[in-house]
Amino acid sequence: MEAARRTVIENCAIATVDAKDAEYVSGHLVLAGHRIESLGPGRAPGSLENVVRRIDATGHLATPGLVNTHHHFYQWITRGLATDHNLFDWLVALYPTWARIDEPMVHAAARGSLAMMARGGVTTAMDHHYVFPRGSGDLSGAVIRAARDMGVRFTLARGSMDRSEKDGGLPPDFAVETLDDALAATEETVREHHDTSGDAMTQVAVAPCSPFSVSTELMRQGAELARGLGVRLHTHGSETVEEEKFCHELFGMGPTDYFESTGWLGEDVWMAHCVHMNDSDIAAFARTGTGVAHCPSSNARLAAGIARVPDLLTAGVPVGLGVDGTASNESGELHTELRNALLVSRLGPHREAALTARQVLRLGTYGGAQVLGRAAEIGSLEPGKLADLVLWRMDTLAHASIADPVAALVLGAAAPVTASFVNGRQVVEEGRLRTADEGEIARATRAQARRLAAIAAQG
Repeated sequence: MEAARRTVIENCAIATVDAKDAEYVSGHLVLAGHRIESLGPGRAPGSLENVVRRIDATGHLATPGLVNTHHHFYQWITRGLATDHNLFDWLVALYPTWARIDEPMVHAAARGSLAMMARGGVTTAMDHHYVFPRGSGDLSGAVIRAARDMGVRFTLARGSMDRSEKDGGLPPDFAVETLDDALAATEETVREHHDTSGDAMTQVAVAPCSPFSVSTELMRQGAELARGLGVRLHTHGSETVEEEKFCHELFGMGPTDYFESTGWLGEDVWMAHCVHMNDSDIAAFARTGTGVAHCPSSNARLAAGIARVPDLLTAGVPVGLGVDGTASNESGELHTELRNALLVSRLGPHREAALTARQVLRLGTYGGAQVLGRAAEIGSLEPGKLADLVLWRMDTLAHASIADPVAALVLGAAAPVTASFVNGRQVVEEGRLRTADEGEIARATRAQARRLAAIAAQG
């Protein structure tokens, strides 16, 4: 068997985010094929064979690749709208436009979303896509194709909605699926695209949208479907006070109790947002191993509130970071969420003791891997793990005077990405994508955004 080709990275600071939070002021990494073979302080051994590339990473910080745990790619072409709304009003304002998306729009939007994240250090992305207008084409396939072409590791959370306006929900009637159609299409997507292997580039989760857009039966049967297929479950939970009121009025209980009654708590489940949780809610998540996708910028944009992330972590709840849809986080970047997660949490009751820079880096890497059920393969820099990592340049004007590179990454300006590797393949070089034409993506997304706006204006 031919020996794996090695890439050697040397002379960089390293934050491994392993169980001991090992860090090296100046160290090396050896990539063999699509895995990390070794790493440690100082230079790599000079006796290594089959080295096809050496990277002098002086002035850089190496970290695990960032892991995004919540997003809605299609929203890339509806950014900058309803900018002064809370969640429910924002949804009511935008659903009539979203209900007119089609396959070309979704493909272009997915490419835009993925490109922005990838060039900013994301190596594992996810998309919660839940809008499937009738006759709109193969939307799941369009998103998966975009991620594959970009070269990013990817989880599609195949969403669904069956509670429309006529049933007391928020989406227009023509923007939802029937219960049977949603379950059948979700199962088909899992069977066609979900890869069970340890180094999978594409996985699929079952993801009814939210308690206020989904029937109780879709929640229950969706959970049963996911567990029968052996895949994870994802939905929105406890995002706003309006959602909590909705759940009490409709179900006679709060969101967490409702989720538990429908089979939606467990180690195979992660929820987006989880802003309005009391102590018993947090205890239930900890007891069941249910994960959380924390989206600080979106929570602020929609005035949802401040999630109790320090309390979740203290209780042992798995927590990762999410961009959320770019109609509620127009930057579309996850590395800005590192800084925002720390700053927003310090506005809460824990103040300066809320989160540290290293805790936030863990949320964006290993925590995200935990939430997606992939902590055995990604999320930290360790021998044997998949070669998903980022080299952040730390010797520019923006960061050079900060002695601690992790503090510089989290608290400083957005750091340039010199190199980003996914599965051992370099996808970003000097801040630019190697796998796609950014200018072409920008033109395509602008064209599709204008096309959608024109169609929506016609009613």
